[in-house]
Amino acid sequence: MREIYFDNAATTVVSPAAAQTALRVMTEDYGNPSSLHRMGVTAEGYVRDAAKVIADTLKVSANEIFFTSGGTEANNQALFGAARAYARRGRRILTTAMEHPAVAEALKSLAGEGFEVTAIPVDGQGRLDLEAFERELSPEVILVSMMLVNNEIGAVTPAREIGRLLKSKCPDALYHADAIQAYGKYPIYPKELGIDLLTVSGHKLHGPKGTGFLYKNERVKIKPLIYGGGQQGGLRSGTENVPGIAGLGVAAKEAGEHLPERTEHMYALRERLILGLRELPDVVIHGMPGREGAPHIVNAAFIGIGAEVLQHSLEDRGIYVSAGSACSSHKRAGSPTLTAIGASREELSSSVRFSFSELNTEEEVDEALRALGELLPVLRRYRRR
Repeated sequence: MREIYFDNAATTVVSPAAAQTALRVMTEDYGNPSSLHRMGVTAEGYVRDAAKVIADTLKVSANEIFFTSGGTEANNQALFGAARAYARRGRRILTTAMEHPAVAEALKSLAGEGFEVTAIPVDGQGRLDLEAFERELSPEVILVSMMLVNNEIGAVTPAREIGRLLKSKCPDALYHADAIQAYGKYPIYPKELGIDLLTVSGHKLHGPKGTGFLYKNERVKIKPLIYGGGQQGGLRSGTENVPGIAGLGVAAKEAGEHLPERTEHMYALRERLILGLRELPDVVIHGMPGREGAPHIVNAAFIGIGAEVLQHSLEDRGIYVSAGSACSSHKRAGSPTLTAIGASREELSSSVRFSFSELNTEEEVDEALRALGELLPVLRRYRRR
């Protein structure tokens, strides 16, 4: 049976070049980058080269890139590190009600430490209420944390407007952008957008799992989460994951070199899928229309069919989709994102996410639509019984 993988927002296949590089480092150039001998210097070179490649894609300096074990650690480092470093200036943090758990749970913990966390509302398609955001800006705001692309519905946050408002109203506040679903899909230049802290996960862009990075503007001082030998300028101690970092560097380079054509291809797939879904009965599509939304994510509710039932029915045909965010799928509660946009209870229980990479094809989209056309009447009839 042919495999059709439409769960790329959860994870992606590692690119052959990234995998080969990681394997070479694990088996040949396996020195500790803190060692002073030749093997150590070679290992350090991989870390340095990956930082430069990533920095070039963001138009920042390599010394502003810090490697982590993934997006969750990067988000936690940015949020806890910034909040605790700037707590004397104020205690207010602004965010949205549709953040990834790696941000939402960290902010919940910070609220327990006495920080005031305010969630800015969004409309029914996931657009940030910029007027409400501007009203909340005050001298006590020390940090704003908002994802660039929502991981469930692909809603895009107006980063440039957020940065502009912060600069004019709260010039001392820090702007953290979770770019885990945006990096490799859009050109992102933090210094132009006013972003101080930006976080990325390697396995979302064909890099190895267990890798990620934090961009930190060199003028920003934040507190470490991990203490030890003082690696990475003391911000993230511990021996670097050199094989993973080297693989991540390759994946970042590939993403940067082919960004426009990859993005255009994914938009074409998204538009093709949405057109087909609109032909099916009782389907509600969530998120921003057209190219307002991210190129790789389509979220749709198939009214009358449980999301997991449809997920496994498609899986039986070799088609892999998600019944919610991979990082929160173990939780019973409904999606905070769908709740924030005002989705009905029936939509909450029947929403499925399709997410693409540049490796997917139009033929795969058509095959998925054919499968849905056959499955939906059967599953709805079964439920009515």
